[in-house]
Amino acid sequence: MTRGIQIPRIARVPIDGFIVALAGVVLVATILPCRNAGALAVQIAGMFAISALFFLQGARLSRDAILNGMMHWRLHTASGAATFILFPILGLGLIAAFPNLLPGPLYLGVLFVCALPSTVQSSIALTSIARGNVPAAICAATLSNITGMVVTPLMFSAMANLHSGNIELMGIWKVAMQLLLPFLAGHLLRPWIGGWTARNRGVLAITDRGSILLVVYGAFSAAVVRGIWQQIPPVLLVLLLLLMSVLLSVALLYIRLTSGLLGFDREDEAAFVFIGSQKSLVSGIPIANALIPGPAIGPILVPMMLYHAMQLLICAWIARRYAAGEQRLTSGVSPGAVANLVEPASVSVIDHGEPTGESVTVLASIIALVGKP
Repeated sequence: MTRGIQIPRIARVPIDGFIVALAGVVLVATILPCRNAGALAVQIAGMFAISALFFLQGARLSRDAILNGMMHWRLHTASGAATFILFPILGLGLIAAFPNLLPGPLYLGVLFVCALPSTVQSSIALTSIARGNVPAAICAATLSNITGMVVTPLMFSAMANLHSGNIELMGIWKVAMQLLLPFLAGHLLRPWIGGWTARNRGVLAITDRGSILLVVYGAFSAAVVRGIWQQIPPVLLVLLLLLMSVLLSVALLYIRLTSGLLGFDREDEAAFVFIGSQKSLVSGIPIANALIPGPAIGPILVPMMLYHAMQLLICAWIARRYAAGEQRLTSGVSPGAVANLVEPASVSVIDHGEPTGESVTVLASIIALVGKP
């Protein structure tokens, strides 16, 4: 009796609700942009909302999580080098190789993506799905975000000036006042409000998303009034997507090769892959809003939003492959069968989203640990 050929099941790719919300806000801003007094009100509300977001980020940060993970200095150094050295070199290299592929504002957006820190929650969730070194991922991603509040504005300003951009030092001062100062204030008050933020993570995740969506609406409204979609036709969006794909692919290849050279085991390599390749939307939009006033911010946000959606789709698939590889080693199941058994877990594109699937058990214990003052 002939056995039938088993056709592999096509994995479902989860659609993140925040990606849909971002697309919806851009659509609303395109159809009904805020103007005049309404635009000013949205801008002021966005500034207060973002400051509150970073205040609560500081209150949620546990010093124990940083201290416990700092022992793995090789992983932290490697991931920091990928985030703040490799990506800027790749961005400048791509612009030098294809100087006329995109208009200047979009190229500035590409450079801004390259200067961004890693994500926090998404990096941790992906590392957990891949069964990687989650405690080290928590430490490295947290340090990346704290470092990014200082390094990202300075690095982007330097790269923008090399690319004939003009980022004033006053914008860097605004980043410190609107983001870094509230973050430090929240962290200093953590002994008194840390427990409250830990108990209300779900509510705060919604307010965090709302803050980002409000800033995106105001930024794209100003850009639409100035004719952003006349400046960026669909063909440019396709070229931009291809360029960001090259950026992510080269970064992932470098990280895999570097992992082998450094002798990382599978768990550390998985953490390095996701921390080193991810870029934070939560940090990026507020920093861009402080650095780049008015409608000029619109084209800067487009590469970041495309990259963030793309990195989650690709890295979620990579995380499943890591999980399948470990399950194959421990159970002796064939590669194809394991790939069909492992279901994709939904990972939020925003740092404070709650990942689901197999990462929930691991992250629940971690959250309980870091929630202690």
